[in-house]
Amino acid sequence: MTSRQRIECALDHREPDRTPIFEYVLLSPIADRLLGRPYAADPRNWDSLVREVGWEAAVRRMAADQLDLAAMLGHDMLYVVPNPPPPVRDGSAGQGHAHEPTDDPVERVRRRNACADGEPHIADETLAIYGALHAAMRRRGMDLPILAPAYAHGVWTDTDLMQTMLLAPEVAHEHFHLATRWALALIEKYIAAGIDQIGVGGDFSGTRPLISPQAYREFIVPEVRTLSRRIHAANLRAINASDGNLWPVLDDFLFGCEVDAYLEIDMHAGMDMARLKAACGDRVTLYGNLDCGNTLSFGTQAEVRAHVIECIEAGMGHGGHILCASNAITASIPLANYLAVVDAYRDMFGLPAFRL
Repeated sequence: MTSRQRIECALDHREPDRTPIFEYVLLSPIADRLLGRPYAADPRNWDSLVREVGWEAAVRRMAADQLDLAAMLGHDMLYVVPNPPPPVRDGSAGQGHAHEPTDDPVERVRRRNACADGEPHIADETLAIYGALHAAMRRRGMDLPILAPAYAHGVWTDTDLMQTMLLAPEVAHEHFHLATRWALALIEKYIAAGIDQIGVGGDFSGTRPLISPQAYREFIVPEVRTLSRRIHAANLRAINASDGNLWPVLDDFLFGCEVDAYLEIDMHAGMDMARLKAACGDRVTLYGNLDCGNTLSFGTQAEVRAHVIECIEAGMGHGGHILCASNAITASIPLANYLAVVDAYRDMFGLPAFRL
């Protein structure tokens, strides 16, 4: 079975030959160690790479690095964000609008809305990575589905917006409508670029949701559903993403938003894979949910291996599961622990041992 077939089986709730695997966000220093060079897709390495080889070559290097990692680790798909634009050389970047400072959160959101109330502009140069990836995959004989982000409806840390949802609902609705307009413009670009899956939504929960279920249902669900319907009209997949405890709003998050899958499943916040599989695994594909913030960061290698096996077993049955970490693989995770993830997965499915 090819990687694309494996991913499609998982999304169609058919049994693949093995649980598909990919990594949502893999950063330095682990990515650097695996590649033996600074990872071009890590934002911290980008500016120095552009100075060294130029912007166009840096985009090609970003594509090559992501494919090298996927081939090395046996990943079945890619998560790829837009690339940084070319450096501005003439100093003509817009300065924005000057406003008198205000302590009023509603007024601050109004001002943000006014700045966003125009035709959405998404520079084609920021999507160059997708053309580079498709070209590189053709040269290499690879065919990995690509997931790209259009996250626009989160509220995480946005206290002005959350207060405005209570104090001036019409202003908050305008904010979310404008976010939808921007996301739809980006989605049209993704459709033209040959993207397979599009991430929607955004963070709105920690150990519990930061807004009430009613507010989530009123302000956010209709907007995300609009994105899902456009994505589905193009025969692509909509993937809703948020960290945190989503049990109080799970039906709205998945079925109200009409999405195909759930990403950033936060085990530490109580989103247990086995419980999710029983509750919705026959209708929604679950991406995850290896606990990157705790088990992968601070567990022993034996604990990591056991965690991987438990997660795979909990997600098994009629497809519907793609293995990845709950969020980013960052410097908090020891390389030995990440290699324990790779080894446990490969052992479980009888794949050749990984060699660094």
